[in-house]
Amino acid sequence: QVQFVESGGGSVQPGGSLRLSCVVSLSPFRINTMGWFRQAPGKDRELVAHITNGLIANYAHSVEGRFAISRDNDKNSVYLEMNSLKPEDTAVYYCNRLPNLPSWGQGTQVTVSS
Repeated sequence: QVQFVESGGGSVQPGGSLRLSCVVSLSPFRINTMGWFRQAPGKDRELVAHITNGLIANYAHSVEGRFAISRDNDKNSVYLEMNSLKPEDTAVYYCNRLPNLPSWGQGTQVTVSS
């Protein structure tokens, strides 16, 4: 079973920054499109950003210009740099493949509050 281990979340004030990391036990990692998702309380999980095996990145409108997704195939890892954070970015963040695999990690909590 593929495992996703997310880390890097925390509590920040509006305007702050965080960098999330996800290590994936998926082989071969490099051929897969990887994504970051988030789920806020009472809401459905949503796709925030994804990056293809050709390093093409796409973002949800709500985070475009503020978030940046990247990957390191040698480390089986995907990252999410988050800047200019807003209270509405508060959620548990997860990574997964696109299309999704049935297993999900524990996620990492991001809280943006003054």
